[in-house]
Amino acid sequence: MALDKPILIAGGGIGGLASAMALAQKNIPSLVLEKAQRLGEIGAGIQLGPNAFHCFDRLGVGETARKMAVYIDSLRLMDSMADGEICHVDLGEAFRKRFGNPYAVVHRGDLHGVLLKACQDHPLVELRVSSEVAGYEQDGKGVAARLADGQFVRGAALVGADGLWSNVRRQMIGDSARVSGHTTYRSVIPTEQMPEDLRWNAATLWAGPKCHIVHYPLSGWKVFNLVVTYHNDAPEPVAGKPVPVEEVRRGFGHVCERAQNIIRHGRDWHMWVLCDRDPVNDWIDGRVALLGDAAHPMLQYMAQGACMAMEDAVCLADSLSRHSGSLEAGLSNYRDRRVLRTARVQLTSRAMGDHVYHPAGPHAALRNAIMSGKSQAEWLDVLEWIYGGNGLD
Repeated sequence: MALDKPILIAGGGIGGLASAMALAQKNIPSLVLEKAQRLGEIGAGIQLGPNAFHCFDRLGVGETARKMAVYIDSLRLMDSMADGEICHVDLGEAFRKRFGNPYAVVHRGDLHGVLLKACQDHPLVELRVSSEVAGYEQDGKGVAARLADGQFVRGAALVGADGLWSNVRRQMIGDSARVSGHTTYRSVIPTEQMPEDLRWNAATLWAGPKCHIVHYPLSGWKVFNLVVTYHNDAPEPVAGKPVPVEEVRRGFGHVCERAQNIIRHGRDWHMWVLCDRDPVNDWIDGRVALLGDAAHPMLQYMAQGACMAMEDAVCLADSLSRHSGSLEAGLSNYRDRRVLRTARVQLTSRAMGDHVYHPAGPHAALRNAIMSGKSQAEWLDVLEWIYGGNGLD
């Protein structure tokens, strides 16, 4: 695709940088416009299914990404009331053979750093900070991104990868985020501070009535990522607010002692109130497209937010390459290929919060009976639809 101006990308997070690298693999130039004064990533651990590794290879960072990951042995579901395992999914040889890639956990900053270094080293990617995209104008021949300081930056098209609170989406769609009422608290602690009997090489979920706890190792087993969530009907969005451990413990007094002990060992807790949006079809406005959380923000319960953003990036570049004669046609093809898969992940994430993570009483007993009754082969069949994907299906 020969362009006289670059593709503009609003947002320098994982989705934005992945988009730049995916476009570069197709010889399409891009300019990333990031509102922050420096390119970096907040947050702690994230989980990466095999579909993420499919994308790494297509983004040209496969080898580097594999080196930074911690490869866990299983996904483990625990009953936080009975203090026992409900089920687990073995992530070993059979899993890798079925899906063609492993399952791993990484620090969000490490993943962002891999993509950032790749972008900095690629001649077709330009990065610009202190450049918040506040809106856009277009005339059929190109797009002008209007920055918060009033300047305009012109490009062939604009990709809104500017997250849950996307300015590009606000102009394009104008909808509101949905506050889930789920409050999440996050902490990262040195491995030696994690209770010794819980230092499992697994992504572990302790499910309980209106609450859950997740933990797994990060950064070469130097630290453990702790994520605890309480369905307390919080009414307003909050992001990254420091809170004392006493506030975190308040929602978990009813779970077993071993699960409570995880929280006691946490340090420097920060709070988020989780939000998502309803699935929509209208990701495209002429030469403007949405991507990642700007297009399909989702709750954390399938651990697929970053994976879906990278799949979007791969598909976007592929669609533009296939439709090299028309940017509008390429963007529409991208939307058509992605909207149903991402909608399924959005809605399944919500359902998992209700039916896997937070049920109580007979609802929880039914969950335990269904999930404990599956064989490892059956679990692979269940997961085929999500982990077998590569962004191009």
